[in-house]
Amino acid sequence: MSKTTVAKLIEQPDMGIVMPDGCRLSARIWMPEDAATNPVPAILEHLPYRKRDGTIYRDEITLPYLAARGYACIRVDMRGNGESEGLMKDEYLPQELQDACDVIQWATEQAWCDGNVGMMGISWGGFNSLQVAALQPPALKAIVTVCSTDDRFAGDIHYKGGCLLNENIGWAANMLSYSSRPPDPALVGDQWMSMWQHRLENMPILTSTWLRHQSRDAYWEHGSVCEDYSAIKAAVLSIGGWHDGYRNTIASLVENIEAPVKGIVGPWIHKYPHYAAPAPAIGFLQESLRWWDHWLKGHETDVENDAAYRVWLMDSVAPARWIDERPGRWVGEPSWPSPNITERVFQIIGTQDSATLSSDTATSGCDLNVSTEQHCGLSSGEYFPFTFGPELPDNQNPDDKLSTCIDSTTLKDALEIIGAPTIALNLTCDKPLGLVTVRLCDLRPDGTSALITMGVMNLAAHESYAHPTKLIPNQPIAINFDLDQIAYRIPEGHQLRIALSSTYWPFVWPSPEAVTLSVSRGEIRIPVKTGFDDLPVEFEPPESSPQWQATQLRAARSTRDVTINEVTNEQHTIIRNDSGEFKDSHHGLINGSVATERWSIKPDDPLSASGEIHWEQTGGRDDWHWRTDATVSASCDATHFYITAKLIACNNDEVIFERSYQDVIEREFV
Repeated sequence: MSKTTVAKLIEQPDMGIVMPDGCRLSARIWMPEDAATNPVPAILEHLPYRKRDGTIYRDEITLPYLAARGYACIRVDMRGNGESEGLMKDEYLPQELQDACDVIQWATEQAWCDGNVGMMGISWGGFNSLQVAALQPPALKAIVTVCSTDDRFAGDIHYKGGCLLNENIGWAANMLSYSSRPPDPALVGDQWMSMWQHRLENMPILTSTWLRHQSRDAYWEHGSVCEDYSAIKAAVLSIGGWHDGYRNTIASLVENIEAPVKGIVGPWIHKYPHYAAPAPAIGFLQESLRWWDHWLKGHETDVENDAAYRVWLMDSVAPARWIDERPGRWVGEPSWPSPNITERVFQIIGTQDSATLSSDTATSGCDLNVSTEQHCGLSSGEYFPFTFGPELPDNQNPDDKLSTCIDSTTLKDALEIIGAPTIALNLTCDKPLGLVTVRLCDLRPDGTSALITMGVMNLAAHESYAHPTKLIPNQPIAINFDLDQIAYRIPEGHQLRIALSSTYWPFVWPSPEAVTLSVSRGEIRIPVKTGFDDLPVEFEPPESSPQWQATQLRAARSTRDVTINEVTNEQHTIIRNDSGEFKDSHHGLINGSVATERWSIKPDDPLSASGEIHWEQTGGRDDWHWRTDATVSASCDATHFYITAKLIACNNDEVIFERSYQDVIEREFV
């Protein structure tokens, strides 16, 4: 792209934006210093994660860069977070989305705004960018949505394939911790303590809310833009990563949105692509500017001629908990679905001891039993990796040994998979509730098994997420579902493996009883690249504005340990993510956090499953420090979930708030 003039900036660290009901939201705004006389478009990022000491690292390297190239960048703390008044009671509530619409309207009324507005964000900000776009505020012309979802039930961190994701519990602990922090007295003045107390006294335990919606009901339909893609009129640039839990969204948006839309998927975890990993990172900010300059300023930047779907086709590598760089190449598909992709069908044939994965579609039928020990899944990796720790899928061999595996013969030609493989199984289940996990693996000549992609299905929901029904034990059913989207090249000389299991811990919560699945037929349809009329893909190297200036007080560190109790045979997975502690060099705020997850289960007892997530947050200044401790725990019996939580807040080592929570929630179909 051509070089853009870089403007001098003015910054407002605490711009008050008052909502129609009188609630003051706090925004940090960067804009060119002459914007009042030469108005510019505005770009909004609307988040609960605290602009002052939460997202400050990424804000500093992102938003001033865009502002210096002709935009007013508005980073708003949502109600009940940071220095904003009010309370946050749940994610993506109508109030949150209306606040964003009101901020957009407010921006258009300012002298420095030319009346055109965009929204951007990763994760939460990516979600509400889509959701606000569906509300069609008149000034919103374009969005950049990164690592987001169009389906809050099937594509978020709560449920997957109708199964309960354990991240559902983890995220509730996250939000209890994040939103219980105090505002900065340097900005809000003497009312900081009353604001903090008000938050603490009204903190929700969101696990209780989310577990009361165990099927796809109106609660999840709200905010799921897949309910009506046509409602989105703004131009959409959707970006994600193959190592992120939201990898399916990009293809879905490119396929279904009627407005101008483009998709990019790299090899990344849950980060903005200009500093994401594994490498290669891309010039995300330059790419965003091409998008904004065209849709908000009317400049010709050739974005309309970009490939509809640009993906990093990953090469096979030895699996590891962390990989700094993922070899591969960029592929640009002219449309999605793409005419360059065809399906290769592989049948599961044979019996338990001699099953194979065959491309001979003239043969079919198998006789397999799937009955899995409850700790299968320890090699899964994190659903939601974002801390640069040991979070990626490991060698799958330990989980393969606990699963029913079906292998192909050695491949004579390479397979370039782009898309979502589809699994079809005819099976019976000996209990009224059960689940099946399907992993597609790359058997490498070095003996390792690398995860290509996977999917899970709650068998009670195999016909409908909205209306699950218990199974009639041992009555045959036919299931058909997609595995996660992927772009992966399997070289010749490797083999394909399908691994079937009836549990997947600690990725999803187990069914109430151990089950045996009997599979009589199975096939997998794999989308393979066969055409080569794809479009060229080029990205500039990453650029950013200057790094956040801060002093490191404690280094970040992440660990993951699995232990076994030799007496009870209970398996314990302990994940500790210490984000370190830092002191801002400009305003002096200190912030740090440590999160510890503990997941336990006995191999022969699904009702032994339990999880506990503890977060410690610290902050303050040299003469003031605070700490919050937030814990959420979950366990179960055959009929109910048992939720406990505790929140403690300290000001200068004095406990100013302490509350414990308990809840019992009926298990419905999970």
